[in-house]
Amino acid sequence: MLSFLAGLSIGLFCLLVTRLRSGARRKALLERFSIEPEAQFFSYEAQIASAISSQSSTLNDLQAEVNDINGVLQRAPMGYLKVDQENRLLWCNAKARYLLGIEQVDYDAPRLLLAIARSYELDQLVEQTRTTQTDCKKDWTFRSISPDPAHALERPAYPLSGYGIPLRQGNVGVFLENRQEAVMLAQQRDRWTSDVAHELKTPLTSIRLVGETLRNRIDPALVTWADRLLREVNRLSALVDDMLSLSHLEQQPPQRLEDTDLVKLIYQAWQSLEPQAKLHDKNLEYLGPDCAIAALNRGLAYRMVLNLLDNALKYSPANQTIYAKIQTASQGTMAGLQLDVFDCGSGFLEKDLPFVFDRFYRSDKSRTRSDTNENGTGLGLSIVHKIVEFHRGTVQAQNHPDTGGAWLKIWLPKKLTTSDMDYSVSE
Repeated sequence: MLSFLAGLSIGLFCLLVTRLRSGARRKALLERFSIEPEAQFFSYEAQIASAISSQSSTLNDLQAEVNDINGVLQRAPMGYLKVDQENRLLWCNAKARYLLGIEQVDYDAPRLLLAIARSYELDQLVEQTRTTQTDCKKDWTFRSISPDPAHALERPAYPLSGYGIPLRQGNVGVFLENRQEAVMLAQQRDRWTSDVAHELKTPLTSIRLVGETLRNRIDPALVTWADRLLREVNRLSALVDDMLSLSHLEQQPPQRLEDTDLVKLIYQAWQSLEPQAKLHDKNLEYLGPDCAIAALNRGLAYRMVLNLLDNALKYSPANQTIYAKIQTASQGTMAGLQLDVFDCGSGFLEKDLPFVFDRFYRSDKSRTRSDTNENGTGLGLSIVHKIVEFHRGTVQAQNHPDTGGAWLKIWLPKKLTTSDMDYSVSE
């Protein structure tokens, strides 16, 4: 009897321990799920069944949302594709297949993107996005290349914009946009602007000649009105000349490059502006080496420097200094020169900085001329931007931390061949 009772006690103890452990495991399992408040009073089995039902419903909702997103991407007016960490195409929508000329895709056996869509620019965008882990953008002209050498170009080339987005596990998503329509509209606008400028040039010249003739023959009390007329005609003539220059740069960019000393161009441009600067006791201070050589189009480079100095001269107060600085700088693997031009004026407003290179854009308050009531054409910095773009450089506008005035930073490559340039219209 004693042995029986001892065995029974040991068995009951083991059963209790087992139930406690099982309860602890079930409690830990339930803590991993979100239990409805009313189900907390049920048994563990009922709570687990409720949690499984809730998780199943959540999973179904998530799957439906994923299907909705895939449906939206499939019907999106922009192309979208997804590549893995080895640059293999995982998925793309119908628009991306059309833009890249992809006929068939087997998602069960992913292939390299470059083998499906022969676009090295797209491959570079994917790699840049993955490396930097930031959103990246790239514009290029896509040319569909067929494996058949007899039909190398089956479709006309058209401009594309790619927007890379970093995803998890090294994957990258890319949105593609066909910019053909935007480019055509820009070309039509530029052609219209050029035609209008050409039509205005001759009558403005005639009006100026008539105004100069009348000024010498009218009553002296009316001379001020004739001077006002001539000033307005000269302003319109300057606007027309700038419009023609900008149109010429976009439609027929010059191709001659030669070793050019930027330092010499700075002094030559300032020599042209010096009479105007002396009227208000403004001077130029150059900071940098005595010689800075880069492969440039000499005429365009001179116009660029002249516009920069003229812009600083117009918006800098009297008795102040305009600064020009040159230093060596590199972008990626390409060596270049950085030209900084800054003044002591009021600078740009923060809201104006994204638009200072747009045509005809002028701030109403931040960049008012200190010593003249004449207005500019609003094309000076646009021409600078186009010249820098022609040389495959970069330009930035900001306010200088020391002087508070406008600060234009230009980077130009030291060596650039004609084959490196892209004459496609870009906006």
